[in-house]
Amino acid sequence: MALPPLFDKLRLPAVGAPQFIIANPELVIAQCKAGIVGSFPALNARPEAALDDWLFRIKDELAAYDEANPDAPAAPFAVNQIVHKTNARLDHDVAACVKHKVPIVITSLGARADVNDAIHSYGGIVLHDIINVTFAKKALEKGADGLIAVCAGAGGHAGSLSPFALISEIREFFDGPLLLSGAIATGRGILAAQALGADLAYMGSAFIATTEANAPAAYKQMIVDSSAGDIVYSNLFTGVLGNYLKGSIVNAGLDPTNLEQSDASKMSFGGGEGSKAKAWKDIWGAGQGVGSVHDVLPTADLVARLKREYDEAKRGLTAR
Repeated sequence: MALPPLFDKLRLPAVGAPQFIIANPELVIAQCKAGIVGSFPALNARPEAALDDWLFRIKDELAAYDEANPDAPAAPFAVNQIVHKTNARLDHDVAACVKHKVPIVITSLGARADVNDAIHSYGGIVLHDIINVTFAKKALEKGADGLIAVCAGAGGHAGSLSPFALISEIREFFDGPLLLSGAIATGRGILAAQALGADLAYMGSAFIATTEANAPAAYKQMIVDSSAGDIVYSNLFTGVLGNYLKGSIVNAGLDPTNLEQSDASKMSFGGGEGSKAKAWKDIWGAGQGVGSVHDVLPTADLVARLKREYDEAKRGLTAR
């Protein structure tokens, strides 16, 4: 099955993953101008009224870019919605997406048919992130248009399955849009995702180390300095298993080899004073692909490098 036409604008088959706190309009706009999908979590716009301003700005700047570059228009953008009972902003944020006709909505931590119907009402598409086949089938039953397979090694909330296993199993029952997340930080990795059967690579950690990302300089430098062995998998910080930089855990006064287990029923989203996301704001998420990140770069330069690596990898396979 071919990808929906809005993906025809991509100059590289990749999507910048929505990252809590990190992704802002500057990063999203830079990613889209560079030719990949840029995205951000709706919860990053605070207070909630700011979401309207963010969407106006992104749309206006991309429209101006398209007018100036008709032969190489910007890629579409996406907004991530946390579909979880603790997200008190969900209805407000979905309404904002409908108002602005956001082209792509990425749903996480729950699938709801009414959310999907709202996005479909104006022709938008919904991609749902999943960590196993059970969640994949539930998302499709609820009306998701595509799936994001979040596999072992992905930054932030992540699954534990090998992409070789999960992509293969999904393709047995689903031939629609399929994205792959999990330690992809090079152009060669993007091509490998397609070789496995995914349509697009879903990348996050490499974009933390960009000049546009809303991350402290120390966070960006820790990405550059770290390798796969510096990633810790734990559910302590949000109630959901995810990958985090060992150095940030140590800096918080914790032993990364002896972390407690968290109660998943006490997850909190929406930025309340008691939210665990606030309590652990200096615990920095990252995936196992950080070992391929060696510099802090402008987003345009990073995407250009990924494109060169992708094209070189394709030529290399053809030569072999």
